[in-house]
Amino acid sequence: MSAHPPPVFVKAILDWRPIWFFARLLLVGAYLLGGVVKANDWQAAVAEQAHFGMRPPALWAALTIAVEVVGPLLILSGRLVWLGAGMLGVFTVFAAITANAFWVLPPGPERFMATNAFFEHVGLVGGFILAARLAEAERDRA
Repeated sequence: MSAHPPPVFVKAILDWRPIWFFARLLLVGAYLLGGVVKANDWQAAVAEQAHFGMRPPALWAALTIAVEVVGPLLILSGRLVWLGAGMLGVFTVFAAITANAFWVLPPGPERFMATNAFFEHVGLVGGFILAARLAEAERDRA
């Protein structure tokens, strides 16, 4: 327990039941949207994988769509959150290494942007870990 509890209005927000779903939606929304967009534009999804050197691109596009749809749905449903969070965490690390390999870029604006994007993705992995941990704690309390 914290020595400095949050102000009453902050506690009220954090204790409000829908906030947990809303927080999970904020965490996974971009993935879910990405999966739906890719599923609706298969050629672009395959082209994206080819752009990043993934072979065979159609297989990687299908796996990406599956992870970007199933992972968020598990997290949002509150069931098997650990699995959805794990799927998205591994996917995010892999994508960050593939798409934002800042360490191979020369100094300059492109490297700066890739570095920021890489560490933003690493931060998302921390969010998935927290989501899984909170879901476990909630299950243990029930």
